[in-house]
Amino acid sequence: MSLVDLAREEAERVQGRVIALHIKVGRLSGVFKDALLSSYEMASYDTSLQGSQLIIEDVPIVIYCSQCRAESAVVSMQWLCCSVCSAPSSRILSGKELELVSLEMES
Repeated sequence: MSLVDLAREEAERVQGRVIALHIKVGRLSGVFKDALLSSYEMASYDTSLQGSQLIIEDVPIVIYCSQCRAESAVVSMQWLCCSVCSAPSSRILSGKELELVSLEMES
């Protein structure tokens, strides 16, 4: 609902029509892509956003390893270890996002 509200407010502000919302969703965000897509369809129904697309960019989990000072993508959500030296790490650099990145609009 927050995504729909933000997009509707911006569309009203610039007096345009939203064609697509581009969002980033991290694997640790707790959001499932399919659930978000169907929820968006329901939330935008009978609003100025009805018929617009929700375009989702998946954001991988990236950690910082203090042992070898490397940034690396994590293979498993249950195993937050450096892919370079295998040391465990709790410093997550990305993967928790749920972010509206841009709107495609027509005036």
